[in-house]
Amino acid sequence: MRAVFAGNKPSLLPLTLVTIALVTLPAMALWRWPRPRAMGLDRLLPQVSLLQSFQAAPDRPVPRLWRERLGTPRAERLWRRQRGIWWQFWSRDGDAGPFLGFAVGQNTEVAGALRVNELVVLAPDPLSNRQLSDQLGSSGRQRRGLERRCLERLQREQSVYWSQIGLAELTGPLASLLQQVSQGCLSLAAGAGRGLRVLDFSGETAATSGLLGDPPAAPGRSEAPQRLQEGVLLELEGPALNPLVSTLFSRQLIREPLASRYGIGERQLKLISSVPFRLRLRPIPDGSFQAGLELLLAVGPERRPWASLLAGLRRALLDQDLREGPPLLGVPAPGLRSQTLPAAVFLREDGTVVGGWRWQAVERGEPQLNLFLGPTPGSLMPPVQSLPKGSPLRLRLLPEALNRLGLLPRSLPELIRQGRSLQLELSPSDRPLSRLTGRLDLAAER
Repeated sequence: MRAVFAGNKPSLLPLTLVTIALVTLPAMALWRWPRPRAMGLDRLLPQVSLLQSFQAAPDRPVPRLWRERLGTPRAERLWRRQRGIWWQFWSRDGDAGPFLGFAVGQNTEVAGALRVNELVVLAPDPLSNRQLSDQLGSSGRQRRGLERRCLERLQREQSVYWSQIGLAELTGPLASLLQQVSQGCLSLAAGAGRGLRVLDFSGETAATSGLLGDPPAAPGRSEAPQRLQEGVLLELEGPALNPLVSTLFSRQLIREPLASRYGIGERQLKLISSVPFRLRLRPIPDGSFQAGLELLLAVGPERRPWASLLAGLRRALLDQDLREGPPLLGVPAPGLRSQTLPAAVFLREDGTVVGGWRWQAVERGEPQLNLFLGPTPGSLMPPVQSLPKGSPLRLRLLPEALNRLGLLPRSLPELIRQGRSLQLELSPSDRPLSRLTGRLDLAAER
């Protein structure tokens, strides 16, 4: 230490700093990005569309997937030896069926299996085995950010991971509305209550693949979830539609017809997608429609752009051989002239109402715009609350009821399609990386 401060001797300070840097920087890197314990899982992650982890339960019956991939005698023997986590996953290259993965000792050989570091992987067929083997030939990069944290979940608890490809396979035509959750993972916890089986989940999700960055902050105290009103199948609310529709509206196939046929261009789309909203789907027992869609927008005090948008939309609908019906929707909110904010209803030639709009009065607030597709709604929607930027998106739906009407993708897991109710919260909704929490209620097992 004396040499560091001695004026007539070479200072050791630069050398000391270099030594500290050489020692501490790698240590800091390992602390920030620790190498996952399951290297096989690390290598598999880029090749999967969907991956689930399960706690070993050797005292329970052998799962069907184990019997299918291993044969009954060998499956029973290896199942009894499981003490940690095992995995099933689907590859990015098709729908041949799920792979099975589990850890065994280095000296344990399983005929027909692919060895991926410490994992044994069994494919649904020889072709899938060969494809996965070829894809794993080159060592991948170390996972960081969201992917690293997902790996840690998959290694320690029951959880699920999905990639953008996996999400598209599960949700089909709805994938364009789910850009904010294109990659992510959730921890799962089963329970029971009120005569129902309950599946709670919590995790994080990203709008793009391979997103780096710290995890989103834990949500504050969330509002107690409210039950859907009678006659409502789905309700979605949030501070702006933009996180949902930005990808959809960026497609020329969607954007061009909206502009040419309905007069809704870039300026109008930005207007619609930038204000607090509530969207509802309700069943229609009779007539031409299975369900009706309503969108309530908190348009704020500036009404001129909205009046202009609706005037252009009205002209476009009349040009498409629809006719405007009598003002059955009531009048605009009190104190507003109908010439400024008129209501409208549109009918086909046979007299069937196909949609329209009306204005709803809000106590001590600005009128809100209610657009609808299908028959005229029989009641008004609860007003949209003013929400600051970054507020969560909240979704509530009745999967079982929607599935009966054929309004859910058939590719969704059966567990979800049989759910009595599903609640989701994405917070914050305007960031590339968000926290996703929710709950699925299922009928009690008999």
